[in-house]
Amino acid sequence: MVKVIASSVRKGNVIDVDGKLYVVLTAENFHPGKGTPVTQVNMRRIVDGVKVSERWRTTEQVERAFVEDVNHQFLYEDGEGFHFMNPENYDQVVVDADTMGDQKAYLQEGMTCILSIHEGNPLAIELPRHVILEITETEPVVKGQTASSSYKPAMLSNGIRTSVPPHIDAGTRVVIATEDNSYVERAKN
Repeated sequence: MVKVIASSVRKGNVIDVDGKLYVVLTAENFHPGKGTPVTQVNMRRIVDGVKVSERWRTTEQVERAFVEDVNHQFLYEDGEGFHFMNPENYDQVVVDADTMGDQKAYLQEGMTCILSIHEGNPLAIELPRHVILEITETEPVVKGQTASSSYKPAMLSNGIRTSVPPHIDAGTRVVIATEDNSYVERAKN
């Protein structure tokens, strides 16, 4: 175990609290005008999947568990879970649906992801920052409407809703940020 300050804890980290391992779902630092800066961390206990919210002073020490981050390639999904392969030694790992969480909508065959592995068990997964998806439905393009700050709702090919600029039409391939489902740009290819 390695001790780190609470403000350095990030999404996907695995920390040890009172002898139990937790995977960090979100971590935010708050710096109020008065008072002590704090780090608000939402995490999931690995053993039973219970979600816990914790708040520490940003300078408090937190124990970070030793986790190996290894590139894996997504193969397929079945009743057992999500199957990944280590491209270096061809070992296969199955990640359950709870560990995948909402991120499963972005998985594409052959996609390289980073699996956080602790004692042979996959604890968390980190997807690429951006993925290319197709817009399946959106409002029609209105002539004369400029690319201003007014975005319109759109449905992506993976079933997730997002907002896109007015000039984007159905059938257009776009780059989406996996962290917050937001539109980045029109795909170049």
